[in-house]
Amino acid sequence: MVEEDGCHYCIEWKQTLGPIYPKTAEGRFAPLRMVDVDDGAPEGVTFARSINFTPTFVLVEQGQELARIEGHPGEEFFWGLLNMILKEKTDFAQAAETD
Repeated sequence: MVEEDGCHYCIEWKQTLGPIYPKTAEGRFAPLRMVDVDDGAPEGVTFARSINFTPTFVLVEQGQELARIEGHPGEEFFWGLLNMILKEKTDFAQAAETD
């Protein structure tokens, strides 16, 4: 999750979904790492393009961006998009079945 100080939507996500995320199949499969937008990509990670909105959730595998969710317009939107990109870009469907 790429965030920035004072980002209302970042704070909202961390308060409402942050505590839930690590307890879900999605959270266990794709653990969350918080990154400040001013710091750029973490060492060993390459973003496909610049981060223009916060929060931005970037799905990374072996240091390369696979997909992203820009912004946080609500819980249903977030979970639906996250589940879709995990199923499209990873083996999440098989991993979730074994949980």
